[in-house]
Amino acid sequence: MNKRWIKETRGLQLKKNRKKSGLFIVEGRKSVLELMNSDIQLEALFYTQKYAEEFESHHNFHKVPVKEVSTETALTQAGSLKVNDAAIAVAHIPQEADTTPENEIVLALDDVRDPGNLGTIIRIADWYGIKKIICSHESADVYNPKVISATMGSFTRIQVSYVDLPAYLDKHQSLPIYGAFMEGENIYQTKISAPAIVVMGNESNGISEVTSDKINKKITIPRIGQAESLNVAIATAIICDNVARHI
Repeated sequence: MNKRWIKETRGLQLKKNRKKSGLFIVEGRKSVLELMNSDIQLEALFYTQKYAEEFESHHNFHKVPVKEVSTETALTQAGSLKVNDAAIAVAHIPQEADTTPENEIVLALDDVRDPGNLGTIIRIADWYGIKKIICSHESADVYNPKVISATMGSFTRIQVSYVDLPAYLDKHQSLPIYGAFMEGENIYQTKISAPAIVVMGNESNGISEVTSDKINKKITIPRIGQAESLNVAIATAIICDNVARHI
């Protein structure tokens, strides 16, 4: 992995460079293999001798324009992981698809800024068969390497789009729009069925006032103990699990 590629992949850790180039990086064996199994276009693939046979025998290996065996040191220098003994790939950011809710549950994230939370929510959505996540412009960038790593490959199966969230919800007022609040209808007594939108809020402040005005059904996870709040990814998992119980 030459200095040019190390510099380029390190640069893709910054959102402005991803936006300018239309490229992002994927790190680690599992995530890169998930990427190679998807329809996302690859630009380059660098992998260690340890996993050479696995990557080189992959049916999509021949489609990658640039590919070469590299060292663990180079991969670690080029990426965001503390240790990378497998691979790093450079891929093209897919074009955003239609955000219109079909006969499905859509997750909407209002200013969810932590990359780990966003990545975990994408993985949760994948587990529960939710295909679309709508994010406010203030939310973390899905192509942040920390988000990609936290998804454990689920980023290849979930459509994540960025919109003016209040305007988006206003456009879909004919649908049930559920929002997670400290007070609302008990989620365990609520049947959420498709089509519907479920809104989750910011880690510290919850759902913003301007977004709250567009929500027509408030729900809550009843608190039994004394904790002040739940992590947004955990709360999303609880709500998705209860949605799944009624499918």
